[in-house]
Amino acid sequence: MEAVIAVVALLFVLLVVLGAYATVKAVGAAKRGVDRTITQARRTVEDHTLRAKSFAQIGPAGELAQLRLKLRTSMRATQDALRAGVAEDESLKESLGLFERLSAHGHELDDELRRLESEPDRATLAERLPGLRERTERIVTSADSLRWAARDRARRFADDDLDSLSSQIDVEAGALRHWTTEEAPATTPPPWPEAPAAEAPAARQTWPDTPQQQTAEEPTRPAITPADPRPVYPWQKKPRPESTT
Repeated sequence: MEAVIAVVALLFVLLVVLGAYATVKAVGAAKRGVDRTITQARRTVEDHTLRAKSFAQIGPAGELAQLRLKLRTSMRATQDALRAGVAEDESLKESLGLFERLSAHGHELDDELRRLESEPDRATLAERLPGLRERTERIVTSADSLRWAARDRARRFADDDLDSLSSQIDVEAGALRHWTTEEAPATTPPPWPEAPAAEAPAARQTWPDTPQQQTAEEPTRPAITPADPRPVYPWQKKPRPESTT
């Protein structure tokens, strides 16, 4: 009885632990989803704000907004491309590591540009703009280079796979149509019959003679053969001549 109670208690504890673990995982997933949604919404709001500033403001403030928008757009596109490509190509892990190092410089520059948006000294800001523009261009160029290299590599692999697939399909199509590629055996037509040789006179075919020819060649025979004279016996009476009246 005690063993049964112990087993039931153990099962109950296991169920409680599994329920708590599932609850924690669900809460963590929900929290990550919420954080991701909030981050995405914050990025969207900031991008729209920067785009509006770049068009509405003039001078150093508007150029700062343009630099931030250009930097963020390039870095985000490169990050998405590398993270999507590394799942299919393990060699992109090194590129992703380089991008993480570049991303640190990008975040530092973005924070500096954001602080300078509220700088009241426009003259000092105008003096620093060329250096900020150059740093932004270097980071954006490096990010774009990584992104396009990853895309070219993926396209190259896709082209190689497509070429190989096309070759295999051509071979398979040729095998399926083997009857069209096999040459039919050359058949020699039967020879024409030779012309008959000249036959000997005896071997020539004769046709029955016509009745006129038979009449000319054979002597005329009577239609009825006359009967032989009958013998006369002595006891027979002589025949009387027939009287004529």
